Amino acid sequence: MKKNFISIVALSIFILLSTNLTAQNNTIKKEKWHWGNALQQDTSAGYVQVVKVDNILYISGAVARDVTPEGITRVYQALERSLKSFGASFQNVVKENLFTTDMEAMKRYNDARKVFYKGDFPAATWMGVSRLFMADAKLEVELIAHLPK
Repeated sequence: MKKNFISIVALSIFILLSTNLTAQNNTIKKEKWHWGNALQQDTSAGYVQVVKVDNILYISGAVARDVTPEGITRVYQALERSLKSFGASFQNVVKENLFTTDMEAMKRYNDARKVFYKGDFPAATWMGVSRLFMADAKLEVELIAHLPK
């Protein structure tokens, strides 16, 4: 009986330890950047401009109030600053999502955007929308970029 009790205790300890060893760790390491903000995030709106997980950058949208060559250039300059915050460039971008209230103007002035990619274009989705978060914004672009491992 004493031998069975010891066996049961040993088995219970083994199961307990093996369960703890195989349990998944659900936390991920996130690095953040937000326009030089000490908190590295905007707590009023509840977002971060760039989140880095592993070697992937998730870049929140940059906006323009006008869909003109100058407005488009300002958006991509802001995105370039976001990329540079982790040592990346537009050549690291693999996905672009573009939202605009004026698709025809965006198509007309697309050359202002293409300059930043230097012929190395990402997968892209362009969507016409009725409005953006900022009521007077006409263009918003978000990116996903990969850094070398």
